[in-house]
Amino acid sequence: MSDLTGELIDNRYQLQRVVASGGMATIYHALDLRLDRQVAVKIMHPHLANDEDFVNRFIREAKAAATLSHPNIVAIQDQGWNEGGVPAVFIVMEYIEGFTLRDVISDQGALSATETLRYFAPVVSAMTAAHKHGILHRDIKPENILISKDGRVKIADFGLAKGAELGSTLTVESSVILGSVSYLSPEQVQRGVSDVRSDVYSLGIVLFEMLTGKKPFDGESPIQIAYMHVNENIPAPSSITPSVPPELDEIVLKAAANNPDKRYKDAGAMQEQVLAVLAKLDPKRRQMSLELDIPIPRAKIEKKKRSKLDILKSVTTQIDLKRSNPMRENTNSSKTNTSQTKRKRKLSKRVKRNRAIALAILLALVVGGWYFVSGAGNKIAIPSLAGMTQTQAAKTVGALGLKVDVAESLFSEDVAKGKVITSDPAGGGKVAVAGTVHLIISKGKERIQVPDLAGLTIEAATTAINEAKLKVGRVTEKFSASQEAGLLIDGSPASGSDVRKDSTVDLIVSKGIEQVALSNYQGKTSDEAQNELTSSGLIVSSQYEFSDTVPIGKIISQTPGDVTTVAKGEKITLVISKGPSKIFIPNVYSLSKLAATKILEDLGFKVDYRYIAKKKTVTNISPKVGAAVKPGSTVTITLG
Repeated sequence: MSDLTGELIDNRYQLQRVVASGGMATIYHALDLRLDRQVAVKIMHPHLANDEDFVNRFIREAKAAATLSHPNIVAIQDQGWNEGGVPAVFIVMEYIEGFTLRDVISDQGALSATETLRYFAPVVSAMTAAHKHGILHRDIKPENILISKDGRVKIADFGLAKGAELGSTLTVESSVILGSVSYLSPEQVQRGVSDVRSDVYSLGIVLFEMLTGKKPFDGESPIQIAYMHVNENIPAPSSITPSVPPELDEIVLKAAANNPDKRYKDAGAMQEQVLAVLAKLDPKRRQMSLELDIPIPRAKIEKKKRSKLDILKSVTTQIDLKRSNPMRENTNSSKTNTSQTKRKRKLSKRVKRNRAIALAILLALVVGGWYFVSGAGNKIAIPSLAGMTQTQAAKTVGALGLKVDVAESLFSEDVAKGKVITSDPAGGGKVAVAGTVHLIISKGKERIQVPDLAGLTIEAATTAINEAKLKVGRVTEKFSASQEAGLLIDGSPASGSDVRKDSTVDLIVSKGIEQVALSNYQGKTSDEAQNELTSSGLIVSSQYEFSDTVPIGKIISQTPGDVTTVAKGEKITLVISKGPSKIFIPNVYSLSKLAATKILEDLGFKVDYRYIAKKKTVTNISPKVGAAVKPGSTVTITLG
């Protein structure tokens, strides 16, 4: 898929760089703008987003992992569909800054037994929690085991996860396509079924690879590797790395047994033996299924309380009141020769002042009488009514002895429907006593519904848009499996959306079903065919048949096979060779009854016995060694 770096998903997640890309999706390192934190955003490839099964499987991953709360499982934080931007189905996970177990194995090769179990113990602990919740992972491999910078081991990518409440199991075909074949259990390859023991098988293969630095089987194609997992037993890790202790050989061989009934019943049973071996190899280490023994400091919050007396003391200042004795005036008797003159002057000033005051009062009475009887003083000031309901406005104005009516109703982008936009007169204006205040009420936001445009011609769609008081915007073309070429797929905004009057509606016109070239893959490898077909946007379904002429992993036939072009999204069925339909009888001479029986039963044979002496080793086998027989045939061994 195209690189979406820089895109803003769901108006929240800013994609910053590609972290990884797989068969179903691409994972980006992103910034959560709402919470200002680093996250990982997994976005499904566009050509798969059109397929309902793939989308459901993608969403199943989020639901399955979100039910698990465990320190060794990557947490799912969000899931959705991007709207308003580039189309995308996405899942948001916690961002783990660090590396993968694949990086560790690639850099170091085989790990020591103790180091292996230190990495492996958190993994089996996480899967124990998943199995207790009825959740299968179905894609356990070193690439999906993350190690953070602080040393925390976490399992990621429950992309093939399955719970009882989440839907049925995947088919054989989809398991081979989507899973990692080196870690698939025989029952997943053969019958397309799985349970918790299938995860245990994958855990056993991962443990084998950590101890040896390599996978148990290698081949030219994934189908050949899958065939080996079905028909052969994996070797003991100590046969490749002699330093591996017998206890770990036992764990690996039991976990990765061909027969599911001979494996651990679930990850919890495997965990018990793993922790027991780890305690023996590293006795000084505290044996815990989770690395949670890091002390978490607790902050101490002290609240200082002050009494009323303290507060008073802090705000009260000492005030020194210094009282000074008033100065005493020694008055001498007034001079008799000037007293009469001063008395006359004081009398004259008092009379003039009183006359001026009387005149001012008279003028105030005259002006006030005019103001309240004939002037503006007989009107009542109106408070602001904006934002009130009509009932609230009427009650407010009624308390002033006034009445209200609705003068007009208008659309408003800012005032809610049924509330007052303004009044006449507006707040602060005045109305005569017993007068009326005229209200302008909001009809709410004016919105027009985009008409249904699907299936219309451009001309008909233009008419419908204009009649709805909208405008036609850009016209773009797009391939469509639902509409004929030349007819509208939809508009943007989509039909039924509420938009403002005179808004622009873009038209999306169908170019018809996209056609892609189809090659003949007969005789080619299944990997080559599946990669090319999937990249072309086609859906691949695989079937497996025995063939004595076509090598393992090569295409026997395909459907359709007689055309050169097909519609994008069409299903192509490939018939893949499982090789010859016969299995060769192995050499079990001189082996014990138990050892010979295990080898033959693991290959799918039924075993019968003949005894000719007390000695319990194989002296004869029928059919003879090297004979080609059908799977399920009965092989008779003679013990003597």
